[in-house]
Amino acid sequence: MVTFRNNNNVRRNNFRRNDRNFKSNADRPKFGSNYSNNENFKRKAPGRNNHNASKLIEKYNDLAREASSNGDKILSENYFQHADHFTRILNEQESQRRARFSESKLDEIVQDVNELSKKVEEKKVETISNISEIKAPIKNNSEPD
Repeated sequence: MVTFRNNNNVRRNNFRRNDRNFKSNADRPKFGSNYSNNENFKRKAPGRNNHNASKLIEKYNDLAREASSNGDKILSENYFQHADHFTRILNEQESQRRARFSESKLDEIVQDVNELSKKVEEKKVETISNISEIKAPIKNNSEPD
């Protein structure tokens, strides 16, 4: 004897299995997700929406002024806080840009110093060899016959 309940469950399970995003219990991890590695909470591309920070600062300042002129102090303060947030982001981006620039300049200076020290060392060796060449004839001439 076949019951309809069993047939319905089979159909329902088959329907779910055909769904691309459906995972059976065997496919899922046994102990749930791992929140300790903090992967789920990290931003994928930090600064992706902040490249227009100056435009966003201007936008929120305008909205704050408009809200203030309409008499809504709370909304105005909210917009000013948003503008302040993007001001901090803009300052952080600028400091990172300066750090990268100064680091590249420092690398160039170190490279120049290394090249100069090599040249100085080469000149020292050349000078020492020239002095030894000059001393040899002088030494030979000063010896008594």
